Amino acid sequence: MIHVWFRNFLFFKKTFFVSIFWTVIEPLMYLGALGYGFGRYVPPIEGLSFLDFYFPGLLCSTAMMVSYFESTYPNYTKLTYQKTFSTIMLTPLTYKDILLGEILWGATKGIIGVFGVLLISSFFGLFSWSYLLILPILFLLCLVFSAFGMIMISLAKNYDTFIFSTSGLIIPLSLISGTYFSLKDIPEFFRWLAYLFPLSHATQTVRGILYRGFDGMYLVHILVLVIYLVVLTYLADKLFKKKLIS
Repeated sequence: MIHVWFRNFLFFKKTFFVSIFWTVIEPLMYLGALGYGFGRYVPPIEGLSFLDFYFPGLLCSTAMMVSYFESTYPNYTKLTYQKTFSTIMLTPLTYKDILLGEILWGATKGIIGVFGVLLISSFFGLFSWSYLLILPILFLLCLVFSAFGMIMISLAKNYDTFIFSTSGLIIPLSLISGTYFSLKDIPEFFRWLAYLFPLSHATQTVRGILYRGFDGMYLVHILVLVIYLVVLTYLADKLFKKKLIS
């Protein structure tokens, strides 16, 4: 597993500045446009300014997006066109090493993106030492969507297949998971719908820890994320093995 992760890290070192630039620039554009622009005209939400309310959601959505995209398009290329995974299978490494290594790397790339947003946003006065408390939760979220990405490459027939998961799930999740508005203010049906997905649990936990301190309810949210990780990794294991061997 660690060998696969390290291979990706060596490649990442060669494209570090380009990767970091595109990983960080989009979230910061959202932060500037929504947090500092649009947010000036929005009344407080749950006792927080719109900027403070939105920033935890931005961190979670960044973790989700970066991990998902890192696990889909590059890995599909390595699986089908470059035959990288098939070549690795000629070594003592197994398909599980490849799968877990890629999930770990996708999550690593996601948390690097989060670090980038935290670093740049600190120049806007948003830095707080309490951010250290939320990094494990954000990394757990990265693992969840990295595992989901590995499921998608195992099911994909071509690059266009990812449009269904991106436009049908990833983008909607970033909109309905309490990122831009409080889940308390939406109809109950949509509130329960939002809590069926992992991003809502991560967003509520990260926001709560940052501004309200730790609460026992957050353990439930974290447990949901762990369950998602276990289930998605299990499915990825079955599907990836079948795809790689075939």
